[in-house]
Amino acid sequence: MVLFVATFISTFVTFFTQSGGGVESTAPVDQAWGSLWFSLSVMLILTAHEMGHFLMARHHGVDSTWPYFIPLPLGFGTMGAVIRLRGRIPTRDALVDIGAAGPLGGLLICVPLWCAGVWLSRVAPSPDLRDTFPGQFSLWHLVGSLSDATPEGHVVQVFGDNLLGVALQWLMKGPLPVGTDLFAHPVLVASWFGFLVTMLNLLPVGQLDGGHLTHAWFGARAETLGRVVAASILIAALLFSTSWLVWFLLVTFVVKFKHPPVEDESAPLSTSRKVVCAVCFVLTVLTFMPAPLRFVAM
Repeated sequence: MVLFVATFISTFVTFFTQSGGGVESTAPVDQAWGSLWFSLSVMLILTAHEMGHFLMARHHGVDSTWPYFIPLPLGFGTMGAVIRLRGRIPTRDALVDIGAAGPLGGLLICVPLWCAGVWLSRVAPSPDLRDTFPGQFSLWHLVGSLSDATPEGHVVQVFGDNLLGVALQWLMKGPLPVGTDLFAHPVLVASWFGFLVTMLNLLPVGQLDGGHLTHAWFGARAETLGRVVAASILIAALLFSTSWLVWFLLVTFVVKFKHPPVEDESAPLSTSRKVVCAVCFVLTVLTFMPAPLRFVAM
C-alpha cells in the first residue's frame, strides 16, 4: 500500500512538473487536474494488469505476493508494477492463464481509456518532424553524428505509434488533415503508456508475460526464441530508437532467458490455451512500436 500511494504521488508530481499536466493552460489548477487524470489512468491500467496475474495465480493455487508498484520520479513517474510468485506453477495451462491475464486485463482498461483520450484530444497543427532511416535517435545516427558541433534545428520528443492505437484513432476521428495531429489529452498519454507496458511485457523473453506463453507452448525451445528476440531488440536500437538499448540490457542481464519448469511438464498445453497464446501473439504485433520514444529535429 505504501508503494501504491508513493507511485500515485510520483506519477502525479512527475507529470505536473515535467509536462505541465499535459494541458495548454498555464493555470496550476488546470495542470493539477490534468496530472490527476493522468495519474488515475496509469494506476488503473497497472492495477488491472497486475491483479490479472494475482487473481489467476490464486485461482490455480499458486502462492504469490500482492502487486508491488514501483515509483520513479522521472519519465512517466513509474517503472510499472510486479508480483512475485512464491510457489511452483502446476501446469502449462496454468502458466498461460497467469501469464496472459496481466496484459489482457490491462488492455481491457487501456483500450477504453485510449478511445476516451482520443475523443478528449483536439486536432491541432503539427510541426514538420523530419526523420530519417536509420532514425535520428537510433544508435546508428547518434554514433555517426558525434562529430557534429551542434544539433540541427529544435529537437522534440515523439511518442511512437502502434497498429491498434492508430486503428482506434482512425475509427473515432477519421483521417486527420495533412499537417495536423492530436494534442494529446492526459488520458491519451496514460493509455499510450499502457500500450507501451503491454508491448514490453508481451515480448517472448524469459519470465516476461510473453516468455510465460512461449515456455508453456514450446518448452525449453522458448529460450532460443528469447535470444532471437533480444538480438532483434538490439537491431531496433541500432536502426530505430536508442530507447530499445535500455530494454535490451534489462532482458539480457536482469530478466534473462531461462524459465523455471512447471510442476507437470508432461501435461500438454490444451487447445483453448493455444488460442489464448495466439491472441496474445497477435496483440504483441498490434501493440508493437518500432520506435517507442525518439527525438527528431524540426
